[in-house]
Amino acid sequence: MVAMSVMSVLRLLSDRTAVLFLGVGVGVAMGYAFAGDIARETGAASLAPRPAIEAIKPAVPKQLPELVAPIHPDLLARLSSGSKVRVGVYGDSFGDGIWAGLYHQLRASKAFDVKKFSQQSTGFTRYGSLNLEDRLAEQLASDPVDIAVISFGANDTQGVIHKGHFAALLSPGWKDEIGARIERYVGLLRQHGATVYWVGLPVMKKPSFDADISGMNAFYAEKMAKLDVPFIDTRPMSVDEKGEYAAYLPDPVTHVPRLARANDGIHMSMRGYERLTGGLADRILHYVDGARRRTGGVRTASAALPTVEVRKPAEPREVEPRPPESHPAERHVVETHTDKPHVDEPQPVVPPIEAPTVTPQAEPDIGA
Repeated sequence: MVAMSVMSVLRLLSDRTAVLFLGVGVGVAMGYAFAGDIARETGAASLAPRPAIEAIKPAVPKQLPELVAPIHPDLLARLSSGSKVRVGVYGDSFGDGIWAGLYHQLRASKAFDVKKFSQQSTGFTRYGSLNLEDRLAEQLASDPVDIAVISFGANDTQGVIHKGHFAALLSPGWKDEIGARIERYVGLLRQHGATVYWVGLPVMKKPSFDADISGMNAFYAEKMAKLDVPFIDTRPMSVDEKGEYAAYLPDPVTHVPRLARANDGIHMSMRGYERLTGGLADRILHYVDGARRRTGGVRTASAALPTVEVRKPAEPREVEPRPPESHPAERHVVETHTDKPHVDEPQPVVPPIEAPTVTPQAEPDIGA
């Protein structure tokens, strides 16, 4: 009798223990389920730290091709004498912005004189308005440079006259004509002892215009490869994490979106131009340091160049680009009578100069 009572008690305890464990298991499962629902509702599904955005500046090659080639005696002489290295920027309105970006980054060094030779509303398809080769010959005759940075193309999304006939954009005739002009342009710079860099154009807001620019960038990159000219691809530096156009791009260190584009969807803000030219500025510093070592000199004092990614703006607010005026082709990126940007404003915006000229194929307003 006693044995049966003990067995009954044990059986009862076993059943209640099973129920208890079953209840605990169900409760845990429900807790995880509710936690998942709460996370989805609040956007806190993962507490893992957000992966750092990769630095936007392209890495400087360990062996610069421009250092493999013989360095011009004029540059070596300037480095030996302690004179400033002359950097000239040639291009259209986008070239104006490239000049401003390089100037603001290389000014930390006292070893460079960065000059603007770019001019609005110009291009290799617009020789009817200004022959770039003739203009370059005049500029070099009075103001030679040691390093030349070129950025054209925003005004060249149109046809051109080739051997007396109209050649559409990126057609074989267009490539022959524009390619020949570019080769002569680069050749003239090299005849005067300049090391040449070509800066490509970024992603554009309007899809149809961006398609033209993308095709032109591919043409420029191929042409520069044949000429042994470094081509700086800016498209990867001008898109968001999805690879798309964005006016605001995240700072790679703080992840805070910063204004990078002008309101025309073509040009950049001042911060944007510094974003595109940061890697080129580093590359120029490395090139000059390599050349200086051949003279037995010391490294450039500003080898520790402050990069765009970590530089803090002097003012917390973003400076919005000014709205386009009724005649954007008549505007100037940097309205100054000197050869230097307005350095008193730490975050100036480079507004658009001109919209790209798209000429009807029937009546191209282009040069011969």
